Amino acid sequence: MLGRHITLFTLFGFEVKLDFSWIFLALLISWSLATGYFPVTYTGLSATTYWAMGIAGALGLFFSIIFHEMSHSLVARQYGLPIRGITLFIFGGVAEMEEEPKDAKTEFLMAIAGPIASLLLALVFGLCATISINFGATAAVSGIFSYLSLINGVLALFNLVPAFPLDGGRVLRAALWRWKGDVRWATRIAARAGSGFGLVLIILGVLNILSGNFVGGMWWFLIGMFLIGAARGSYIQLQTRRAFEGETVARFMTESPVTVPPELSVAQLVDDYVYTYGHDMFPVLASGQLLGSVTIHDVKALPREEWASTQIGEIMTPRSETNTIGPHEDALKALSLMQRGGRSRLMVADGSRLIGIVVLKDMLKLMSLKLDLENLD
Repeated sequence: MLGRHITLFTLFGFEVKLDFSWIFLALLISWSLATGYFPVTYTGLSATTYWAMGIAGALGLFFSIIFHEMSHSLVARQYGLPIRGITLFIFGGVAEMEEEPKDAKTEFLMAIAGPIASLLLALVFGLCATISINFGATAAVSGIFSYLSLINGVLALFNLVPAFPLDGGRVLRAALWRWKGDVRWATRIAARAGSGFGLVLIILGVLNILSGNFVGGMWWFLIGMFLIGAARGSYIQLQTRRAFEGETVARFMTESPVTVPPELSVAQLVDDYVYTYGHDMFPVLASGQLLGSVTIHDVKALPREEWASTQIGEIMTPRSETNTIGPHEDALKALSLMQRGGRSRLMVADGSRLIGIVVLKDMLKLMSLKLDLENLD
């Protein structure tokens, strides 16, 4: 769902990140407000004023989305759920949970916190608009406050639609979960509602495009596609968690992996190891001690003419918590490390002693077998 991002700042212990796709959204919103909404709603102002209002409106929306997602994150922290951070992307924002809520009550409180925060902002900005008008502020100032009040109200109402993974869909899942006591069944129903709502938005988008509203129609179409993908992805994520529940890394690891010494040249690594074994990562050992790992990405970053004269120890990635895991750690932690680091392999070690390698495709193969044999659908 998310691509490359940059970290903007840390707030209350949460990293706030910006996906590069949000830059496109910010430009689109600024342009739409400056050339469409504000000139129609507040006539007679200069083009410079409209663009200033458009940029201010986009920045206000930026703040509003952070406030909305921060409310989710603070409630999650209160109930012991780790949140990696908050990322703004083209379809809004997301609080990145490392674990699913452990009960229906936690799910409900986390979900409802977002719309409540947006409604609170709608009221605050509405009050600011009223005060600014009464105190004789310019139309530009009151117009920005009025827009932010309106957009936060829309944000709250849209998120309350009972379609997973929107907040309203999570409220629906919490209610179904509490009723039946089965989170998998509740997620499946809520995800289907999310897919159905996404399909409705796609149809509305197509109708708008056919009627001549290409930009608006395409926007609804893309949001619908995103909701369908996110609903299915969330359900698959739950299936994955259930399949790996209670499993340790040792269950999936391959013992006695192929290793390389740090004094080996990069050219030898490529010719004698990469082309021979077909692996994209090799642990680096010296005197039986795990030093780190070398990957084909490390090799590609080095100019080819330097391969023969450069040793692996000079380009390897040192052993750390991001590429190494213990054999008794939860398998879900291994999956999380792989996802965050963009890796398909992790070294399994006991201190500085290498025990094995855990490979993503091996974990997914066993997960597929469990889903098939145990009917975890």
